[in-house]
Amino acid sequence: MNLILASILIFFIMILGLIPFPLLYFYSDLLYWVLYRVFGYRKKVVLANLTGAFPEMERKYLKRIIKKTYKNFTDILLEGIKGFTMSHDQVFRRHRVLNPEILDPFRASGKSIITVPSHYGNWEWGALSAGLYLEDYSIVAFYKPLTNPYADRFMRKNRSRTGTFLASIYKTSSTFKDYSNKRTLFIMAADQSPSNARNAVWVDFLGRKTAFLHGPEKHALHDNLPVFFVDIQREKRGFYTLELSLIAENPAELMPGELTRRYAGKLEEVIRKKPEDWLWTHRRWKLT
Repeated sequence: MNLILASILIFFIMILGLIPFPLLYFYSDLLYWVLYRVFGYRKKVVLANLTGAFPEMERKYLKRIIKKTYKNFTDILLEGIKGFTMSHDQVFRRHRVLNPEILDPFRASGKSIITVPSHYGNWEWGALSAGLYLEDYSIVAFYKPLTNPYADRFMRKNRSRTGTFLASIYKTSSTFKDYSNKRTLFIMAADQSPSNARNAVWVDFLGRKTAFLHGPEKHALHDNLPVFFVDIQREKRGFYTLELSLIAENPAELMPGELTRRYAGKLEEVIRKKPEDWLWTHRRWKLT
């Protein structure tokens, strides 16, 4: 059954992936109408998240942000599928790293680094673009494996075609150990809600105490690896820029929680400037 379901999914992905970008956004607009207007997909979650983060926001402006949030959501969803069939040139042009030279001092010393993007803008193409812009690094992106092993194998193979290795989040520690003698760039999306509060790092974020994953800070401090924030901005539909900024050069010198606070601060700054491009549909504050 898993094989049949995976085959149907892969067929659908490949067909949709062949659609040119202008037509893709026609379908994105249609999907937006269905999810937002017809089904009201996670509307309560989106409204609760936004009103909690921006209690002062006027209702008229809030409604406009919610609409843009759903348009961003459907764009990213279909762009993620489109990523399975994009050429290297398309990825390189549409997901541009603006300042890869910021890594030169660490590259010269052979030092590995950790990058911490978020679910802002198009994070889906990050595993593809990193391998094209940073060819002299081993690229490791951590992800949550799919329950269907055939679909998971297809996804890992496709997302690795530019040189990125997808490592299970359940093998994070062993993966860091395996790459300890290689100059590696680790990609760790850091703004998901932890599964439990026991190991979470709690910081002030968008006006309330928020639980953040402890993994990036844990491994940055353990190996004293420089950490860079990844700011992904939409230039226009289907075109994004990625800008790296240093969060900490020597994390081992920081107090516990400080690295996560710096990350949360940078992310909050980005969100406040343009809130609609963050993934407000996920239950970011389910832990209290």
